[in-house]
Amino acid sequence: MHGFDDIDRNIVRRLRLNARISNATLAEEVGLSPSACLRRVRALERNGVIRGYSAIVGSSEREGTMAVIINITLERQTEDVFNDFETAVRNHPEIQECYLMTGGSDYLLRVEVENSAEFERIHTEILSMLPGVARIHSSFSIRNVLATRPRTKKRRK
Repeated sequence: MHGFDDIDRNIVRRLRLNARISNATLAEEVGLSPSACLRRVRALERNGVIRGYSAIVGSSEREGTMAVIINITLERQTEDVFNDFETAVRNHPEIQECYLMTGGSDYLLRVEVENSAEFERIHTEILSMLPGVARIHSSFSIRNVLATRPRTKKRRK
C-alpha cells in the first residue's frame, strides 16, 4: 500500500490485539485525532490491508478441550484434487481452520476435541474420508501460548 507508515502499522498492531477497541481509544493510543484515525482505518480497509474483523469462537482455553493440528498430504497436487478436498472440508464444521500450505504437507487443519475418543471419531469418519488424502499426521496441543495476549499499555503524554 502506498503511504503505509509507522502510524498505520501501529493502528494495525493495536487492532490485531483488540479489534473491538473504540475509535476514540485507538486514536488516543496512536496519537491521532479521532477523525484522522478513522480516516486511516477506512483507508486500510479500502486498500485491503484490513480485510475484515472476526470473532474467535471455540478457543482451546475452554474447559476440557484441546486443539489438534493436522497435516494432510494429498495423493496428487492438481487443481481438481485441491478443489474436491476444499469443497469437502467446508462441509464439516468440526474443522475450524484449513490452510493450503507449502512445504512437507499440502494442508494444515485445526480441530478442537474434548478427548481422544472424539478425535478418533473425527479421524475415522471425516479426515480419512476426505477426497484425495494420502497421509494424515496429527499433533495434540499442550497449551495455546497466545490465547490471551497482554493488553498494550497506553502511551503517557
